[in-house]
Amino acid sequence: MTVGFYSPLPPARTGVADYSAALLGALQRHGHVEVAPARCDVALYHLGNNQMHGAIYERALKYPGIVVLHDAVLHHFLLGRLERDAYVAEFAHNYGEWNRGLAAELWQSRAGSGSDARYFQFPMLKRAAERARAIVVHNPAAARAVRKHAASARIAEIPFLFEEPDLPTPGETARFRQAIGLPAGAFVFGVFGFLRESKRLVTILETFQRLHTDRPATALLVAGSFVSRDLERGVEPLLHAPGVVRLPYLAPRDFWLAATAVDACINLRYPAAGETSAIAIQLMGIGKPVLLTESEECAGFPEDACVRIAPGPQEAESLWRHMVLLTSVPGVAGAIGRLGASHVREQHSLEQVAQQYWNTLCAHCG
Repeated sequence: MTVGFYSPLPPARTGVADYSAALLGALQRHGHVEVAPARCDVALYHLGNNQMHGAIYERALKYPGIVVLHDAVLHHFLLGRLERDAYVAEFAHNYGEWNRGLAAELWQSRAGSGSDARYFQFPMLKRAAERARAIVVHNPAAARAVRKHAASARIAEIPFLFEEPDLPTPGETARFRQAIGLPAGAFVFGVFGFLRESKRLVTILETFQRLHTDRPATALLVAGSFVSRDLERGVEPLLHAPGVVRLPYLAPRDFWLAATAVDACINLRYPAAGETSAIAIQLMGIGKPVLLTESEECAGFPEDACVRIAPGPQEAESLWRHMVLLTSVPGVAGAIGRLGASHVREQHSLEQVAQQYWNTLCAHCG
């Protein structure tokens, strides 16, 4: 059996590329796996909600195989790929001819699609889900979205993988903290990854300002590239507030230095796109407590293995109360981090996940 593997791979600056590189190596220990061959017995297509996946999406429609949905919302991908009439037609294909008027309205308002919940409520998965031999998802929210668009789709829910990293030494981490200006002894929160409206950065920065006023021995590290120029301009003054340290996109080694340098990770998502966050899994895997938006996407995590933040109007107050808890009660952050690490190593190990992928590939070969 020859498996065709279609995905962005490093040095592409995307979490899907890093994920796929780890999975590719593990699958090649099970059998013959080629990257983007002209022919194969079964294809594994990795789809995300950005234009990097354009050619992969088109091939997945033409030569059906197994589709991995890294985002269970492809709306923004299609919005950026299609012209107006084709977009309206695609929306109608997903949601009925009677919704052409809504599609036209969404097209007209597309500049705000990064934060407008309507674009997340219509994932536009029907064509990919109906064509695929099977769909791989990482959480129940994504599975539900697929079933809503294609009731007969064959779905495999496979946990998001965690590859044990080669972590820096405590001495290297300490020198990194000093080099980027993190105060010795401060409790450091970290925000990582591509910075877009749905990561709730305004709320995080404003809530941290409130925390830092009461607890000066705290810091917030914001590391990553902005996806939205409007968001970048909007938060610029907050990024220069006391206690905030700003870093750009981090190469893998620097990412792990920063990950070990923080005491907790804030990884909010609202509106959600049905994705399981690589950053959440990575930080949990190395024993850091992770603050997550309470949602179906993180329903599989044990209650005491992470910190759940209420979405909507309660978000800022919920975040504030949990940040206070982590910084004021000794031992709480460490205990949550240890439980998170135990869960990730039991349920998300690279070898275990690769075996589940291989079983799915074998089940749908030919």
